[in-house]
Amino acid sequence: MMSDVNTTGDVTTANYDAQQLVEEIKEGEEQAPNVDVSADYERSKQFDVAEVDRTEAGSQAAAEVSSESSTSAGDPNAFREMAKEVNKPDEE
Repeated sequence: MMSDVNTTGDVTTANYDAQQLVEEIKEGEEQAPNVDVSADYERSKQFDVAEVDRTEAGSQAAAEVSSESSTSAGDPNAFREMAKEVNKPDEE
């Protein structure tokens, strides 16, 4: 029987678990996972673009953000104001 999944992040334990699984597959105690890389790749393509980006609304939003950020990008005063807001001393 396969050992429990390693959730501790310990590499030694993870390597041991992987080795145990390999041995159990060889002995016929566990079934080898079925991996279809081509099918997985084709399925992953549906997530490469957000649904909203496939619509006119997504295109308009991207254009608006691009034009807004290009006009204020690099404005030192905007960064100073933001820093002042973030670094306000706590009022007691």
